Amino acid sequence: MHGLFRRTSLSVAALMLGACSVQVTDGPVMTDMDAANVEFMDPSNGRAPYSRSVRVGPTVYLSGVLGSRDGVLVDGGIEAQTHQAIDNISTALARHGLTLSSVVRCGVFLANIDDFDAMNGVYTTRFGPPRPARTTVAADIVAGALIEIDCIAAFDHTP
Repeated sequence: MHGLFRRTSLSVAALMLGACSVQVTDGPVMTDMDAANVEFMDPSNGRAPYSRSVRVGPTVYLSGVLGSRDGVLVDGGIEAQTHQAIDNISTALARHGLTLSSVVRCGVFLANIDDFDAMNGVYTTRFGPPRPARTTVAADIVAGALIEIDCIAAFDHTP
């Protein structure tokens, strides 16, 4: 953008943390919080312009996760890809010292909305009650994946 930083406000984080605001930019992180409260983990190593996870205070935001292992989508249809996507989420959360029970919200993107019941069959075995808040939509997903899941987890969340 020719030297200008495009800023996107993480207003959800600001609301959850009180009257603070955090902004992610094309350049350095711009924040009115102590820099120690914002942590970017698992950068995509130049492969894509995003972080795989961002921690803001007691909240961790995970980018969309596919049902892939070692960069290859797993075989076995929607059930296998759902299990693998949730395994990948669990691994990402563990890097922050969290578990699936720390998840407070998920966004589920299905390549085919007809897979909703099959995905739910797996999802309900992996996220126990009380389950996270969730949105499920049909979407055109990258790499020919059948499912992509993003989520928000919190350190202070006790199910």
